[in-house]
Amino acid sequence: MNPKDISKFLSLVLRHDPGKIGISLDEYGWTDCHDLIAAAGRHGVKFDYETLVEVVRSNDKQRFSLSDDGKHIRANQGHSVTVDLALEPQVPPAMLYHGTVPKFLESIRASGLCKGERHHVHLSADRVTASKVGERRGKPVILSIRATEMSAAGHSFYVSENGVWLTDAVPPEFIDFP
Repeated sequence: MNPKDISKFLSLVLRHDPGKIGISLDEYGWTDCHDLIAAAGRHGVKFDYETLVEVVRSNDKQRFSLSDDGKHIRANQGHSVTVDLALEPQVPPAMLYHGTVPKFLESIRASGLCKGERHHVHLSADRVTASKVGERRGKPVILSIRATEMSAAGHSFYVSENGVWLTDAVPPEFIDFP
């Protein structure tokens, strides 16, 4: 199995459906690497520990982390299952960015950015990354988020291990539309 397919599989089981292969996540989203590898193999997704480490290391978006001892793995953000990533509130930069596509703009203008099934809204520190995120669904539209103003108004921000900024929601009054 190639690294991209393994990464997609890991995103599914570590962010959304660990029960699909019979594993569980602890309260912080961690699971044992060897249990994951064995369970994946029983479900036709075969890879070894060295391959798992390489997928974590080489993932372009750094979606996953290994524990300091290398025995456990978790997704860095994007969960739809309940986990506590134990992130501390952070002071955001003045502006953050969100990549989307034109078909969502009307809804965003009315309601802002909502987390939906996930734990947080995902924001990028730069326009290039936001554009790459938006490109997944078509021609990207980059929204600028006045994060300092949001923070001053009482909204909390967090940063995942891979540098993705997270918040519960972005009300439309803090969004600059192109």
